[in-house]
Amino acid sequence: MPDSSDFPLSDAELVFLRELVRAETRFLIVGLGAAVLQGADAVTQDLDLWFRTLGDPAIAEAARAAGGVFATRTDPPIIAGRGLDRVDLVVRCQGLKTFDAEYRNAIELAVADFSIKVLPLERVIASKRAAGRPKDKAVLESLRAALVARRSTPKKL
Repeated sequence: MPDSSDFPLSDAELVFLRELVRAETRFLIVGLGAAVLQGADAVTQDLDLWFRTLGDPAIAEAARAAGGVFATRTDPPIIAGRGLDRVDLVVRCQGLKTFDAEYRNAIELAVADFSIKVLPLERVIASKRAAGRPKDKAVLESLRAALVARRSTPKKL
């Protein structure tokens, strides 16, 4: 199982993610955050979370446990609070299959004393390519290089 030690998470983000996992809330880390967690040489200012449903009450409970709030009256809804300012809620991922299909093929990643699911690099690349924004195009080469490096690294037993 890959390890996320190269991607620093704030204490509040760790509490938030741990509480989501404890409540068995289905979510994926997507975008560049997922790529960085898998060793991509990229920089991101946010942690994109894609939930199966934003109607899950455990999201608000996890935000509260981390000292924040889940604001649903904004479009899209947001997580706010000290140490949670990098958390972005993704309501649609371009170039990807349904949440359930992507979740089934997600990578399990160790974080502190729990594990989370992240979108595989191949799928991050597909999403960035489909989005087609200049900032997405700018990171594609770095993501492809990370994918090649990951495939050529022997797996731990």
